[in-house]
Amino acid sequence: MALRRFPQHAPQFGLLTILVLSGFSGTAFAAPQAGSVAVAPRIVTAVDETKMVTLAHSTHRLAVPQYDQGAVEDSMPMEHMLLQLRRSPEQEAALKQTIDELQDSHSGKYHQWLTAEEMGTKFGPAQKDIETVSQWLSLHGFQVNTVHKNGLTIDVSGTAGQVREAFHTEIHKYVVNGKQHIANASEVQIPAALAPVVAGFVALHNFMPKPALTKPVNALTIPCNGCPDGFNGTVQYNEAPADLAAIYNVEPLYKAKKPITGKGQTVVVLEDTDINPADVATFRKAFGLSSYAGTFTQIHPGIGCADPGVNGAEGEAALDAEWAGAVAADAAVELASCADTATAFGAFIAAQNLLDLKTPPAIMSLSYLQCETNNGPGTTLEGNAFVNNLWQQAAGEGVSVFVASGDNAAAGCDDFNTASFATTGIAANALASTPYDVATGGTDFLDTSEGSLSTYWSTTNDPVGRSAKSYIPEAPWNDSCASSVLFGYFGAKDAQSFCNSATGANFLDIIGASGAPSFVYSKPVWQTGIIGIPNDGKRDLPDVSLFASNGFWNHAIMFCMSDTDEGGTPCDYTNAVDSFFNSAGGTSFTAPQFASIQALINQKAGAPQGNPNPILYDLARLEYGSAADPNTSQLKACNSNLGNGVASTCIFNDVTTGNITVPCYGTNDCYGSTLNEYGILSRSDEKLLQAYPAKTGWDFATGLGTINVTNLVNAWP
Repeated sequence: MALRRFPQHAPQFGLLTILVLSGFSGTAFAAPQAGSVAVAPRIVTAVDETKMVTLAHSTHRLAVPQYDQGAVEDSMPMEHMLLQLRRSPEQEAALKQTIDELQDSHSGKYHQWLTAEEMGTKFGPAQKDIETVSQWLSLHGFQVNTVHKNGLTIDVSGTAGQVREAFHTEIHKYVVNGKQHIANASEVQIPAALAPVVAGFVALHNFMPKPALTKPVNALTIPCNGCPDGFNGTVQYNEAPADLAAIYNVEPLYKAKKPITGKGQTVVVLEDTDINPADVATFRKAFGLSSYAGTFTQIHPGIGCADPGVNGAEGEAALDAEWAGAVAADAAVELASCADTATAFGAFIAAQNLLDLKTPPAIMSLSYLQCETNNGPGTTLEGNAFVNNLWQQAAGEGVSVFVASGDNAAAGCDDFNTASFATTGIAANALASTPYDVATGGTDFLDTSEGSLSTYWSTTNDPVGRSAKSYIPEAPWNDSCASSVLFGYFGAKDAQSFCNSATGANFLDIIGASGAPSFVYSKPVWQTGIIGIPNDGKRDLPDVSLFASNGFWNHAIMFCMSDTDEGGTPCDYTNAVDSFFNSAGGTSFTAPQFASIQALINQKAGAPQGNPNPILYDLARLEYGSAADPNTSQLKACNSNLGNGVASTCIFNDVTTGNITVPCYGTNDCYGSTLNEYGILSRSDEKLLQAYPAKTGWDFATGLGTINVTNLVNAWP
């Protein structure tokens, strides 16, 4: 879509011997099923309150004395806290093998998806252990609301005083960046007898995940000291649904003898806010989608799920709901939202309750961010364990999950909304880094920087908002001074000199598509054998990408959010001002877009597909080849730099120009930083190993690259 721009500037307990009972009031337990394998209890000694163990790293990294405002009242409600249990190592290995077999077309278990009950009875803790933990909680005054069907998550309510008494940690108030939070002030302690089964709370804080929506900017209108004449632009070419269909070749599926439009499929977007459904209707009407049969509904599923109403995340939820049905226009879109509790993220509550259904939704999308360090240091502790188990359950049940990789480039623990440079080093988005979800990255177009806008865009829109002519050459999305596309445009020799120049100072930020190795998860077997993939033993992000820029090089993405109480703007796309403020960027968009593409795949396949990554990487292995045996001709023919000359046979467009490197300061993964100069985010402090450049094949900047949707759907086995 082309639009004209305007100038933009209790009591104490001693020795407790727990008597295992058959059940407790308010508590739901998964009953053993006929034919299930008996699971041996792992709590084998009496629960002795004088013998405690500390759960290491169970405090949030921002719960530190400099922000501490003191303890909350003991009476403060702590509703719907999520206590995470753990499988035995043998169970974990057996479940991983089962999920591998479910995805292996040569296996007798291929696509014989598990139910939530089977996840619990076959691969969860013993019923006796669950009851022991539940009664211990009850004896400390907690209300056990439910045990989720995977057997790993106990929903429990109580007060701050009960948390202090039972888990030996106070809940304090903290003020960080002007916002008040709560968090436990010290490490959690539990009786040693429970340690074989209890991993810890998912969270005892409200440092919640953040939306990956990035507000619109236009580098060409930023007041710029030293910018060359002609740098200011007047037209912004934004992506509407029909543009995406043209750029990424969706249209042949719509025009096929048996059209592939997402008919009969459901895509769920996970949120912690509601939206105005009229915004979805406005978006669909404006961009030619209302003639399709796609529907939109809002749901608040299951236990502990209160209606959140609308809040500051409404813009995120609106774009998610609109774009989840923009590629698969005949699909049903459901916005599943729950209110955040004092410590639980509403979107997680929604996801867990949906996965407990007898028939869960086949496709889910999440566009929120939280760095791995904030979630605990490993898969056996706290938040990372919960996220891993959540998406693992989804994969076992045949659910495809798409999660935004992030909008803070490779600096996954720094805040892209406020940071001018990275300080905490290289990190990945914890919500996207498991082996069981597709991490979706983002790109920008190269046409503006290369002076080829007229080759790829019309200056007018057709009736459904299309102005894109074809596939467009791409680079990783990067708004920062360290972008090789940007500093090259200005004729600078390198990122560091540009970031420390007067002109580069206009572009000090860390905004861009995220990619990084996980420090939690090891390399999945499917993420190997492709040129570019490092032999680092880590789960690496992202997997795939689509356009995600926020207008930096004259391109952003359209959506509709008209609620002025939450920062919205009327969705009048004939008005340049309204259109600008209803445009944005971020991997927020790429997660629901890929979920919508998955609906096309599921329609053609006629069934849920589970984790798409094994197939995505199999297809990329054929196209790209390995480092030892590269497919040279296809790598050349599928190079994104060819733009509209990319071969029609490509499934993946290999993005090889640009980077997601950002400026940094300090000593955390920062090369060249001094007292008076910014450095460049690097894998080494001793020499510059930028994090990260685009390159041939897979890379941390864009993963496998972007896709030709028709070719992907037709090649899906």
